[in-house]
Amino acid sequence: MNKIKYLLSNLLAHDLVVVLFAIILILINIVFCNRIENWLILSLINVLLIIFVLVITYLDTKYRTKIIHFIRNWYIVLVVLLTFKMLYFMIAPIHGKDYDEILIKIDRMIFGVDPTIWLHQFAFPLLTEIVQIAYSSFYFLFIIAGYELFKNKDFEKFQYAAFVVVYGFYLSYIGYFSLPAVGPRFTLHDFYTINDELPGFLVTNFLRDFVNFGESISIHNPDAVKIVQRDVFPSGHTQLTLVLMYLSSVYKMKTRYFLWIIGLLLIFGTVYLRYHYVIDLIAGGFFMIFTVWTAKYIYAWWNRVRGKFLLT
Repeated sequence: MNKIKYLLSNLLAHDLVVVLFAIILILINIVFCNRIENWLILSLINVLLIIFVLVITYLDTKYRTKIIHFIRNWYIVLVVLLTFKMLYFMIAPIHGKDYDEILIKIDRMIFGVDPTIWLHQFAFPLLTEIVQIAYSSFYFLFIIAGYELFKNKDFEKFQYAAFVVVYGFYLSYIGYFSLPAVGPRFTLHDFYTINDELPGFLVTNFLRDFVNFGESISIHNPDAVKIVQRDVFPSGHTQLTLVLMYLSSVYKMKTRYFLWIIGLLLIFGTVYLRYHYVIDLIAGGFFMIFTVWTAKYIYAWWNRVRGKFLLT
């Protein structure tokens, strides 16, 4: 029992979130095992993930080498992506349908038009190129910000930021579970003509293919809408970019101006590039507020719990 308490006392807040969400995914896979084809494999992956977190925590506490410490702090980059891909095998089988029609109706009710169609009148190749580059840089922005804190050895700030970001990602994943949708590039536009309708200059098409690959689709697949990731509501790009912009400002980071410029272009690009409905962005804003507001209380609570484990 003492060893368990000691191990738990050394779990950082982002470790705790990873473990708890892995447990939730295991339970979901078990409950919907009759719908999720690979439920056993997905459950085992999450079990291994929990074991990994506990082992790397123990090693970092016991030995604290530079390599172990680096892995302990940065493994979340891969875990967020891994979890995102696991959802691919779960959401569609569980629901069996998409809810784009609801999101489309809300946008039309608010604006009287389909925003992605309306925005097309302002499109031109240079703008498309710039916005696609910004949109495609999403995951790299977190590495840039994290590297600044880690390099400066602001470990407390780094660990809090890591917790808020991972927590925010997982909240957005809950949204994907609740209201799966594929987005306007499939429902309001022809996915296969987007390169002709929204041309860029040099790298736009390559970056589109890069984003598509991350969402498990190929432009050469005739049924892309059937296999695309259901990750529209809320806009995680908007939610987490706003979280990052907020943290960079609070911490007065040197990269904050760069992050704000790219971040605003990225958020604009979610609609301009036809990945999201505007209601997704609005929801992403509310999710951001909820993330930041609740994160500080959860972080403080877990640190108090860790302290009690050390005393008992």
